[in-house]
Amino acid sequence: MKRTLIGMLTPSSNTVLEPYTSALLHGLSPHVTAHFQRFTVKEISMRDEALAQFDPAPLLEAAQLLNDAQMDVIAWNGTSASWLGFEADQRLCDAIVDATGVPATTSVLALNEALERTEVRRLGLVTPYLDDIQANIIANYDAAGHEVVSERHLNDRGNFSFSEYDENTLADMVREVAQARPDAITILCTNLRGAGIVAELEKELDIPIYDSVSVTVWKTLQMGHIDPARVTGWGSLFADPRLRY
Repeated sequence: MKRTLIGMLTPSSNTVLEPYTSALLHGLSPHVTAHFQRFTVKEISMRDEALAQFDPAPLLEAAQLLNDAQMDVIAWNGTSASWLGFEADQRLCDAIVDATGVPATTSVLALNEALERTEVRRLGLVTPYLDDIQANIIANYDAAGHEVVSERHLNDRGNFSFSEYDENTLADMVREVAQARPDAITILCTNLRGAGIVAELEKELDIPIYDSVSVTVWKTLQMGHIDPARVTGWGSLFADPRLRY
């Protein structure tokens, strides 16, 4: 059987997305595997130095290094476009395709596709980010037709520190957001320990929950012509017929 190789562009201070991605794909290994290339991200804020971390040049260099191993799909496994503007990720994907010839996506574009395909109009938002970052995210989703009706954020500039919050902290934030009964809730950050709490919280709350690491896996599997339903036990994202490829 031909292998499917998924490349993940990874913030340097992220310690969550690699183990969670590998866990999500465990049942598909060794035929489907994820491979990671880091570039420098140490702080999430609106300071010029922090915004400059997401200049396309280091991401493109990382994508080219990944493609030395002949990737089938490359994903920017991060959420910067949620506050920089969704068009930033589309431009990045176009540049990755031009540089490598490999199909590309991002965590934010994957989430946005899931929201569109499940017709989410009222969105709940959980993040670790600072107040001004959160405000930008809310404005971008409101403008895209996904009104943020409830939100919680940790007001942390991270990025490493995001991984220090435990699952109970995140679960409580999700429960608070769920009180507004949104159509769906997103745990928006690839360095939060969200993926592992989704399935049980969905049963408890009866609301779909889309975690950033999970949606990246979901979309890259689709792009690699792998049925996402083969991933079991990680929530409705992988089982919802509206989200099948």
